[in-house]
Amino acid sequence: MDGIYEKIRHYRTQQNMTLKDLAERTGLSISFLSQVERGGSSLAITSLQKIAQALGVPITQFFESDANQNYMVSVADRKPFQIEGSSTIYCRLSGEISGRLLEPLLVTLNPGQGQETPYSHPGEEFYFILQGGVVMVIDGKEYRLGEGDSIHFPSHLPHYWFNPSQDKPAQILSVLTPAIFP
Repeated sequence: MDGIYEKIRHYRTQQNMTLKDLAERTGLSISFLSQVERGGSSLAITSLQKIAQALGVPITQFFESDANQNYMVSVADRKPFQIEGSSTIYCRLSGEISGRLLEPLLVTLNPGQGQETPYSHPGEEFYFILQGGVVMVIDGKEYRLGEGDSIHFPSHLPHYWFNPSQDKPAQILSVLTPAIFP
């Protein structure tokens, strides 16, 4: 996550965009964006997605990644990462395929952890619960998922999730479209 703030400023200034312009395009406040660019505020993945869309760059532009020249991703090659301000742990599961559409991830939600605000975006989402349990709220309807359960829905519906357990992490196989890490 080092350098993410500088990259936001770089892409914004490269496009001759003011903080006011970026605020209008993202719905985020000028003061918040200014703090983000100075590294003085944490940044949720939903806010980073809005910024990436407003700047017209894939969200992956903000993360350092090593190119995988193989279709296979071994356990040893997985590199867990976290988004600033979140304790959710992600591991990319995809090899490098030019033009791929899917984004498979292994996600770990710690006990009691999740999102507070519903969000939506283009694409589809599929989740398979490997361990523990998750509550998904999609378009206002609550779905309680346990080990072995799955859910698949269009991402344009407002949605969020959380791990209701106070002592067990949830491990989830997540497959999203579009691919966010090209």
